[in-house]
Amino acid sequence: MVKKRILSGMRPTGKLHIGHILGALKNWVRLQDEYQCYYMVADLHALTSEYEDTSKMQENIREMVIDWLACGIDPAKSTLLVQSRIPEHSELHLILSMITPVSWLERCPTYKEQMHEIKGKDLSTYGFLGYPVLQAADITLYKASVVPIGEDQLPHLELTREIVRRFDQFFGNVLPEPQALLTDVPRLLGTDGRKMSKSYNNAIYIADTQDEIKRKIMAMVTDPQRLRPTDVGHPDICSVYSYHKIFSPGQLAEIKEKCVTGKRGCVECKKILLENVLKFLSPVQEKRKMFEQDLPYIDKVLHEGTEKAREFARATMEEVKKAVRLK
Repeated sequence: MVKKRILSGMRPTGKLHIGHILGALKNWVRLQDEYQCYYMVADLHALTSEYEDTSKMQENIREMVIDWLACGIDPAKSTLLVQSRIPEHSELHLILSMITPVSWLERCPTYKEQMHEIKGKDLSTYGFLGYPVLQAADITLYKASVVPIGEDQLPHLELTREIVRRFDQFFGNVLPEPQALLTDVPRLLGTDGRKMSKSYNNAIYIADTQDEIKRKIMAMVTDPQRLRPTDVGHPDICSVYSYHKIFSPGQLAEIKEKCVTGKRGCVECKKILLENVLKFLSPVQEKRKMFEQDLPYIDKVLHEGTEKAREFARATMEEVKKAVRLK
């Protein structure tokens, strides 16, 4: 039986953190055995918000792919590609942009949220408004059957499906409508209780040293109502306890009991968390060190994956051009 195709990607905008492992990479590794997986370095997408400074783009690409491989992405099972090195992404994006109403893009929930939330960057650009069209091109270029997403990303995928339906209405059934593969993404907050983000300086990175991880965990925000170690704790409003739910599942009942009865202080609770986070990251970091020492291998993986992906992309664009009467 031929496996269905999947496309997913990440923007190379900086180091990956443990939230990326739990939110995407752990799932990507599992999907490798069930689907034909295309995992994309979305460097063109990175330009939509990082266009003012691209000095670290190539460094970020390598660092991100090192993290992917360290977490278990296997080039023998998955195709790793760099978006900008396959011009068909931009070509299909341009064609799809011709038929996409501006009103569809302006109502996109993510567009509205980021315009409101992201400060200090000028996002009033054609590229930022149209990035869902580029996303649609990415998915349909490989005729991906399914796209792994969290529930909050469903409106984005539906926009891709609307664009595909409109294209097929004009030009025939060329591009398939992708389906959502809903994934349960655990929500991991930053060390300060806010969303984990590079811009908030509250993330624990895969590449962090043990000392850096210790410093971050020991400085984590805990129960604001607990002033002394013997005070009664409130785990449900404590960031450290939210981490324990993920990294200390076998100890959770005991951790909660000693917190609510004032038998264990926050410092001791953080020490347990530190031990479990380091245990979780240890095998990943060992692999990471190995890949860091072999950058030619990283470049080789990306070159070979990109060439393989481009063969498929060329074939799709031939069909698209014939359908649109450009050939």
